Amino acid sequence: MVATFDPNTAIGLSELNAIARLKDDGYNELPSAESRNLLSIAWNTIQDPIFLLLVGGGIIYWILGDLQEALILLGFVFFITGISLYQEGKTEHALEALRDLSSPRALVIRDGERKRIAGREVVRGDFLVLAEGDRVSADAIVLSCSNLSTDESLLTGESLPVRKVTAVGNVEMARPGGDELPFVYSGTLVVQGQGIAQVKAIGAQTEMGKIGKALQKIKPETTPLQQEMNRLVSRLFGIALSLCVAIVVIYGFTTGDWLKGVLAGITLAMAILPNEFPVVVTIFLALGAWRISQNHVLARRASAVETVGSATVLCVDKTGTLTQNQMAVQQLLAYNQAENPQPYDLGLHSSEALPEAVHQLVEFCILASQRDPFDPMEKAFKQLGDSLRDSFASRYLADTEHLHGDWKLLREYPLSPHLLAMSHVWESADRKLYEVAAKGAPEAIADLCHFTPQQQQMMAAQVSQMASQGLRVLGVAKASLVGAPPPFLPPHPSLNIDRLPEKKHDFPFEFIGLVGLSDPVRPTVKAAIQECYSAGIRVVMITGDYPETAQSIARQVGLMQMGAIVTGAELDGMSDAELEQRIQSTNIFARAVPEHKLRLVNALKSKGEVVAMTGDGVNDAPALKAAQIGIAMGERGTDVARESAALVLLDDDFSSIVQAVKLGRRIFDNLRKAMSYLIAIHIPIAGMSLIPVLFKLPLVLLPVHVAFLHLIIDPACSIVLEAEPAEATVMQRPPRNPKEPLFGKKTLSLAVLQGGGILAIVLAIFAIALYRRQGEFDARALTFTTLILANLGLILSEGSTSHLSFKILKSPNPALWWVLGGGLLFLGLVLYVPFLRHLFSFSLLSAIDLAICLGGGLISLLWFELLKQITKMRS
Repeated sequence: MVATFDPNTAIGLSELNAIARLKDDGYNELPSAESRNLLSIAWNTIQDPIFLLLVGGGIIYWILGDLQEALILLGFVFFITGISLYQEGKTEHALEALRDLSSPRALVIRDGERKRIAGREVVRGDFLVLAEGDRVSADAIVLSCSNLSTDESLLTGESLPVRKVTAVGNVEMARPGGDELPFVYSGTLVVQGQGIAQVKAIGAQTEMGKIGKALQKIKPETTPLQQEMNRLVSRLFGIALSLCVAIVVIYGFTTGDWLKGVLAGITLAMAILPNEFPVVVTIFLALGAWRISQNHVLARRASAVETVGSATVLCVDKTGTLTQNQMAVQQLLAYNQAENPQPYDLGLHSSEALPEAVHQLVEFCILASQRDPFDPMEKAFKQLGDSLRDSFASRYLADTEHLHGDWKLLREYPLSPHLLAMSHVWESADRKLYEVAAKGAPEAIADLCHFTPQQQQMMAAQVSQMASQGLRVLGVAKASLVGAPPPFLPPHPSLNIDRLPEKKHDFPFEFIGLVGLSDPVRPTVKAAIQECYSAGIRVVMITGDYPETAQSIARQVGLMQMGAIVTGAELDGMSDAELEQRIQSTNIFARAVPEHKLRLVNALKSKGEVVAMTGDGVNDAPALKAAQIGIAMGERGTDVARESAALVLLDDDFSSIVQAVKLGRRIFDNLRKAMSYLIAIHIPIAGMSLIPVLFKLPLVLLPVHVAFLHLIIDPACSIVLEAEPAEATVMQRPPRNPKEPLFGKKTLSLAVLQGGGILAIVLAIFAIALYRRQGEFDARALTFTTLILANLGLILSEGSTSHLSFKILKSPNPALWWVLGGGLLFLGLVLYVPFLRHLFSFSLLSAIDLAICLGGGLISLLWFELLKQITKMRS
């Protein structure tokens, strides 16, 4: 290992080399629970109650000597198994895609460029760029670091962070434990500082892999909706089982034909067992998470898919979410002993050389930043002085004495919650100059420079003027250690850094000036905020910037300002009760720090709000966990924030959050439609299975008929209705109450009335057929055909809660056409192919008979539409 390492010239692996190593060594991942394969999905399908009932019915037909009926039931077994395999396979593919997306990210240097990749794609030899809040992707040796500390409790059990140092000479990876080691380990967390490390071991070869700890990237969890569904299914299952046993006993005692009694019981069981309910919920949540991920939002927990559509408040950061997080230095205000200094606007002088008056300000902005910055603000400073980037600043400073590429960084004083400023101590190449550069919040820099109240007042006015233009304002200061009084050393060929003060306040800082940075607003934000207001969602902006900056950005994006802006200092002075009152009339919080977010979340929750909160830093984690919908930034966020959040915003764009809310509403609407459809269609099936037995009439539905209905019902509820597009008014109504059950009284009543209407119509046609003495086969054919047509009409009707059914025919949902067309095709086959007609125990229907069935189907459709319009008028 080379003793010295220059981050600025690091090339890293080439992409071709990385691909070759990935092929040789495999992915950087630990043993985890494997995704389900085709056999495991098939085994789960075999255990499905409908499958077992079909097999049981086939066995009974075989005992009765009806081999054809037994074979047709076996055919339906394969059909339904195929549908189940398709549904489950689609869900599994969606989950697999989510596993890939949720893989921890890693920042690496390849071909001399920094790029963020999936952690599983890290290979041996990669240069990892580490920063506070990152989860280390692999075991690596530290090549360069600044104040780097990691939490290795996952490996060692020690709760205290351990300090890291740069590797010197040829070193080999060693076991974790202890301070001052140049090694970082997979799965550990960077809690302070930054650094660059070279990967030495991946996957099972890491210390984590040696322990053999199996990790699952997406763990199955039971969501509140699934819990509600499980309780409902368990109750319905008990009722259904009791009814089936009763039917078998009643039919057996009244007719003496116990085998047909068992067939009647099997038919009723297939008709009313709620086996589809939990399957539909699982499919909707999994595919819903996948659909949301297609809109740049990763759902890390399935419960987020349920909750996101009910958000009433979106609390968002300004920088990077409302804005593009592409900082550029806009104004420079240098304090050159002038009584009333004026800012120099680079935008107005883009073609001119930078005046000498601001050279020192730019110089110390750069010295107070990282040499190889990742922070957008520090990147903007570097663009002012880096001639290699062809930026305008290269013309300004490249050949002056104000750039110091050969200076040595002796010590870094990082940012802290108590003092929002950072400082760098530098040594010149000739070891004759020792300079300290500091930058940070203007009030923090003023504190370091020991400003008088008059100076603070003057600076505050200048900051306010710059901030009112939407600029982020930073203060810059310098301190010279040469010839300074103790505790500083006099000029010496080598400065003993151990004698540097521990506190930044002990340096003799001199205020240099203010820097104003612009960050353009994202073009999609204004329309997205207006969409939020139309949907009854309140938007709250939380920023560390000055109130004037926040107000300027709010005007640009159309954010309503309900009351006065509340600052972080004012928040600190409020009790929880005062904050709960104030938060109802405040939409902008300025000069806020991450710790304030938790108080804001709790205050909003106490007022009954469903809060979505964004965050990207380590200190944002408590607020992200406390919010019902924590949203971490995917591009600039730390691993800690991502692990604490329910959603990860992959592109950091506010409009993606709004799209996720829209999709969340669509998913819940479609799930409710599917459940309503299942309840409605099971009522006539159960009724026509039960009523003939109770009144000693010919059996209408046999297992083969119910199996045929399931060929339509299963894909309709889990494929067709899941893929239905959002209602046109989905973002023009207030958020739903998250405590509102999926089966509210309104939904359940509508489903029962729909199902009851179908039952009344098919029962009337069955009764008329028997009254006309058309025979059992005629009555069964007429009743079954009407039931199929009414079922297809119900699918059309459930596609929209507001539009008329014929408008759904314009729907771009291909699954709808497959199910409608397939249902009509198979109905035609069983009615007019003699072999199939005989198996279904039908007679040949005439044109008049078909007209009667079609009329019954149309009456059902009109009934659905009438109920829809009545419900719409009452809401």
